[in-house]
Amino acid sequence: MKKVNVIWIVLMACAMTITPMFGQSRAKKNKIIADSKMAKVEFIKTDPLMEGLFEKAYGYAVFPNVGKGGFGIGGAAGNGVVYEQSALVGMAKLSQLSIGFQAGGQAYREVIFFESKKDMERFKDSQLEFAAQVSAVAVTAGASANVKYAEGVMVFTMQKGGLMYEASVGGQQFKFNDL
Repeated sequence: MKKVNVIWIVLMACAMTITPMFGQSRAKKNKIIADSKMAKVEFIKTDPLMEGLFEKAYGYAVFPNVGKGGFGIGGAAGNGVVYEQSALVGMAKLSQLSIGFQAGGQAYREVIFFESKKDMERFKDSQLEFAAQVSAVAVTAGASANVKYAEGVMVFTMQKGGLMYEASVGGQQFKFNDL
């Protein structure tokens, strides 16, 4: 009889521990979605020409809060929202590892535009990785005027805060999850 009580208590404790996680997960997703909408507004506010990019792109991913830091070895991570033909289709995780001269930390926003369905599918299949040769354009007024797609993607970043010195080699990886 005691074994049954112990098992029951353990099961109840597990259920009570796991249940709040589901609520937090939904709340976290909602916050990321809200932050992504604000990030989009900030990108367009800084460079009004970006509104056309958001409208014409086949799809895009917005990472509103990417944290980056390092000292010799560095990394970055962030969560974002993915839109296909202006409809919310999923969430994504960004991760980055870099090695080289770097020190400090910073926070920034990132948006990735996809030129076609094929480019979007590559991202959704988690097959898109950025190597050292792919560069992002720092958003300033008019920065998007002459930017072209490279291998089906266009990347823009906007610094939010922090200071980081960097001369490193690394790449970004992405993991897509349907809603």
